[in-house]
Amino acid sequence: QLQLVESGGGLVQPGGSLSLSCAASGFTLDRYSIGWFRQAPGKERVGVSWISSSGDLRDYADSVKGRFTIARDNAKTTVYLHMNSLEPEDTAVYYCAAQRGPMPSPWPYEYDYWGQGTQVTVSS
Repeated sequence: QLQLVESGGGLVQPGGSLSLSCAASGFTLDRYSIGWFRQAPGKERVGVSWISSSGDLRDYADSVKGRFTIARDNAKTTVYLHMNSLEPEDTAVYYCAAQRGPMPSPWPYEYDYWGQGTQVTVSS
């Protein structure tokens, strides 16, 4: 059974940092591109960052460029999202998703497998 499990969410003050992890089981992660998405209450799910299966290609939504970093460790079947300088607007449920193939996409509908999400709350 293919599964993705996110962890690392929590409550952090503005300007703080969090690192999210996405652990895969039941499949070989190095054949999948991975995306991180977030969904705030009452809003649609949007792409935050995405990385190719090899890790050579990665990109970010404009709203997080320079603050977030995506990385992957295929040997550990884990993808990370390091988040710095967090803002209240970053508050959302964060999801990781897997898309079979080498090229990542910012669009949720192109992903085949999803984790259950982890809550990130940025508040003083």
